[in-house]
Amino acid sequence: MTRTLAAAPLKTLSLKTVALGGAVAAAAFLAAATPRAMAQTAEPMGAMHMMQPAPSLNLSAYGEVKAAPDMATITFGVQTEAVTAQQAMRDNATQMTRVVAALRRAGIAERDIQTSGLNLSAQYDYVQNEPPKLRGYQAVNRVTVVINDLSKVGTTADAVVAAGVNQIDGISFGLKDPTAAENQARQLAVRNLQAKAQLYAQSLNVQLSGIRNLTEGGGYAPQPPMPMFAARAVSMDRAESTPVSAGELTVRIDITGVYDIAR
Repeated sequence: MTRTLAAAPLKTLSLKTVALGGAVAAAAFLAAATPRAMAQTAEPMGAMHMMQPAPSLNLSAYGEVKAAPDMATITFGVQTEAVTAQQAMRDNATQMTRVVAALRRAGIAERDIQTSGLNLSAQYDYVQNEPPKLRGYQAVNRVTVVINDLSKVGTTADAVVAAGVNQIDGISFGLKDPTAAENQARQLAVRNLQAKAQLYAQSLNVQLSGIRNLTEGGGYAPQPPMPMFAARAVSMDRAESTPVSAGELTVRIDITGVYDIAR
């Protein structure tokens, strides 16, 4: 008996499976690679877009108002000389004590009187071709006084001179509370800035989309001391007092603003 062995059928689907698998793998590779390639392509474009700043206007303006001062500050001193340092300091202390008493009689509060300088120095005489010769010592005591009633500025200056003051460094005027004047100057500064921004926008034929930031500078600053004439002794019973004019103070606020221009 003869057995005939039939050959096993070939698995022809294996080639199709391989081909399908390759196609799926290629598709997966392309799917994975394409976003990466797109990202790499889009990235420089995005970076270039971010590097371009938004168009804007950078402008500055200020507001300025005048205000009448309501306080004054005077700096004056007592200068004494003596053969010895101790005597110069004692003489100075005696005169300054009289000056402070005169200030108190003039209605100046103790909190408004402040020592602003105290100095003691040796004094020499100089002769050509000779060594310096000690003449004595000089003591100087300076005081800064705040006067809250401007009608008393002249009479106060006269009173301290009569009491022993022989140096007046200067007088300055100020505001006890500059808030109201500063706020008025701020409003003027903003209005001026807005008007300037609108003018530029119309001239450039563009539209403003809003203000990006606002920076303030300036503000109230006390008036620097002005020199007064050399002090002279006056009699307290005289009707006239040293004339002092307060004038006006200028309060200024500076601002800077950045406005975005609509694209």
